[in-house]
Amino acid sequence: MPRNIAEFRIIGQVGGVDPKDKVTYVNVASNYNRQVDGEWQEDTHWNRVTCFGKCAEYAQKAGKGDMVHVTGRIKQTSYEREGATIYGTDLVADTFSVLNRSGANEA
Repeated sequence: MPRNIAEFRIIGQVGGVDPKDKVTYVNVASNYNRQVDGEWQEDTHWNRVTCFGKCAEYAQKAGKGDMVHVTGRIKQTSYEREGATIYGTDLVADTFSVLNRSGANEA
């Protein structure tokens, strides 16, 4: 049977780490270059990654500005609010690695 895949890979810099009871959220910035009117422009895309278990433990050791590599699966979600269905997309990490610490986080 064929395997269906919905996964992501992000290499970027940590903007913040938000540990909760059983989950850690990490904001990771990745840059995208595009041409506008013949000029190159760099846009920053912020990605909110959800980490559980060991992945959350690794994520909590990352600091603002650290370069990280994150892979995982894309999960579509929905819930009801005031009679309307709200749709979202979660990035659930399977792996989380710090590639390079920022100067502010080196001890």
